[in-house]
Amino acid sequence: MIVHLLGTGSADGWPNPFCRCQSCTSERAADRTRCPTAALVDGCLLLDAGPTAAAAAGRFGTSFAELEHILITHGHPDHLAPDFLLWRSWVNPGFTLHVWAPPESLNRCRDWIGPNDDVLLHPIEAGEELTLVTRSGDYAVRVLPASHATGDGDVLAEEAVLFDVTAPDGHRLFYATDTGPFGAALLDQIRGRCFDLVLLDETFGTKFDHGHGHLDLDTFAKAVQELRDINATTEHTDVVAIHLSHHNPPTEQLRAQLFACRARIVDDGTAIEVGQRPIRNSHHFILGGARSGKSHFAETIAAKSAHVTYLATGYPAGEDPNWNARITAHRRRRPGHWRTEETIDLVAEIEGAAAGSCLVIDCLALWLTRTLDDIDGWSTDPQVSEMAQKDVRQRTTQLIAALHNTRAEVILVSNEVGQGVVPETSSGRLFRDLLGVVNAQVAQNCRQVTFMVAGRAVPLVELTTVRG
Repeated sequence: MIVHLLGTGSADGWPNPFCRCQSCTSERAADRTRCPTAALVDGCLLLDAGPTAAAAAGRFGTSFAELEHILITHGHPDHLAPDFLLWRSWVNPGFTLHVWAPPESLNRCRDWIGPNDDVLLHPIEAGEELTLVTRSGDYAVRVLPASHATGDGDVLAEEAVLFDVTAPDGHRLFYATDTGPFGAALLDQIRGRCFDLVLLDETFGTKFDHGHGHLDLDTFAKAVQELRDINATTEHTDVVAIHLSHHNPPTEQLRAQLFACRARIVDDGTAIEVGQRPIRNSHHFILGGARSGKSHFAETIAAKSAHVTYLATGYPAGEDPNWNARITAHRRRRPGHWRTEETIDLVAEIEGAAAGSCLVIDCLALWLTRTLDDIDGWSTDPQVSEMAQKDVRQRTTQLIAALHNTRAEVILVSNEVGQGVVPETSSGRLFRDLLGVVNAQVAQNCRQVTFMVAGRAVPLVELTTVRG
């Protein structure tokens, strides 16, 4: 099962185009836009069809050319903009499109179907079990009750549903947007389902006086725990927050808060290969050359956290006045309430970190240097050098394992030393090659990687699954 998230935002998107709040301003500065939530499953099944879904499919490298079924949760305009059905009639794909939606929502589609277009409308309600036949296999769908109504007589909200989708490959998705806290009936129906992927509403963030037609950060965390308590999720379930609005803190802060309850966010356009082990951390790897601004950038990110431990891997102050001045400048730059540890035992520090805290490791290049010193890794004896390289690889593996298991946020800084000339000395070549290996493995196991150039932060492609 491959799920393309065509949108992860709420009705007004995020940022709201009319808003100048800190959250919206931050997202604009990051050049990040979230459109109304919709998801395309295996190219043949669409979950919700809001006003931006069709355009997003093209923008993110897919299309509706193979679309055979559409499942609509309810008829609010951000989840159903039926005019795209008319566009299909202009193409005549040559096979049937089935639209499944609650009755009032389905009525919104009728005037948009071309007179000769092969589109079939199917009314649904909570409690039904469907079999969606496609050319690539059958999808089993259970229609589940949402808690979207707020008592104001909104029929479209009152008939809202959620979907439990099992793909032909056996992977199972719980699509739960536009719902408030779970009711007993819903929990009974999903008990023991062991979903592989959960796409869960988290609209209101830190706004807690909104009524219960959606989830906020508190009720989202409670919902995630309820899913865990009834074995609807397992330790391998990928829980992704969707239907996000500007009532949330900026993405980087939100990412850390969701990490505390073992959930995550992804950008619009993300393709999730269900069954691949997701990177669950909120770690950030910052790479750059000397004086590129990488340490300052790491400290700026860490400053958003309340509890920060700075792991300084460099040599302690000694007789070198230049080195001592550098250490002093770094210390003065850090907030007074940060805890500083001068150590290269990174694994112990990561394993001992409290959930929700933040560690800054500055930097991996000095960690490698001191590690090679400790294990006599600079030796020109080929046998000794080979043993040292094996030791470094083992320590790197242990570091990666600690990053996977910690519930703290870790910001790692390292030097990029592989873009210059080949070093003249064997020790220089050894250091360059080993640091390249360390950097690559750390980067492949962090949610975000940033390359620093002349003080400018260049974000690299965000990963969604563990590689290697």
